[in-house]
Amino acid sequence: MLGTVLAFDIETVPDVEGGRRLYGLDGLSDEDVARAMAHKRMQERGTDFMPLHLHRAVAISVTLRHQNQIKVWTLGDPDESEAQMIQRFYDGIERYMPTLVSWNGGGFDLPVMHYRGLIGAVNAGRYWDWGDDDREFKWNNYLGRYHTRHIDLMDVLAMYQPRANAPLEDIAVLMGLPGKMGMHGSKVWEAYLAGDIVSIRNYCETDALNTYLVYLRFCAMRGQLDAEGLAAEEALVHEALQASAAPHLLAFDEAWSSARAEADISRED
Repeated sequence: MLGTVLAFDIETVPDVEGGRRLYGLDGLSDEDVARAMAHKRMQERGTDFMPLHLHRAVAISVTLRHQNQIKVWTLGDPDESEAQMIQRFYDGIERYMPTLVSWNGGGFDLPVMHYRGLIGAVNAGRYWDWGDDDREFKWNNYLGRYHTRHIDLMDVLAMYQPRANAPLEDIAVLMGLPGKMGMHGSKVWEAYLAGDIVSIRNYCETDALNTYLVYLRFCAMRGQLDAEGLAAEEALVHEALQASAAPHLLAFDEAWSSARAEADISRED
């Protein structure tokens, strides 16, 4: 039986205020600052992907399994500050002490929140416990790559070999899950400039859902769930989505059912 699990995903945009401060770009629009930052990065590293400390989190979405219930949401209100959102994330760890589950969380999401939390002066005592406060955390904490309080599914499934990494989208679709819905990560900045934070939050929630559902299959693969247990856990997710009034969650449930039906037909053929 599963305990408390928190699958999460974040969406980010370039930290244009940080870019202005670091590179003397006052007077330029956000779009022009981001373009200048990308150009500088391309010159220095041959890629326009921002260093992690210059990613600003604009959505942190979670799928929480607690006491046999599933809840999917994005932390905070759309107009909350980045620091407030990140504080909520760490407060959730303090409150529930869950198993954290991510896809590339060790390589991206968590380091981003480390830097941005440091900049925003958040408190995350439980998360950063190496065993100083709780002796059990000396042997199993959220920071150890090979520990299980945080399971980075991409890292684990690739045997910690970057050349073996796979995209969440591919794995989700191959498993009969909906995969990405509503937009793609490459469109987040464009949506943010247009003021469409709601679509970004909805998209992030579907990624957190995909991650959680991949985790359930992983639990079955490693023997933590038998076939009946896996079906029961997936049924909990279906029930939560069907009880939701959020159109994007209802659409996810419908797409999931359709994708599974197609996968079943393919296997029969």
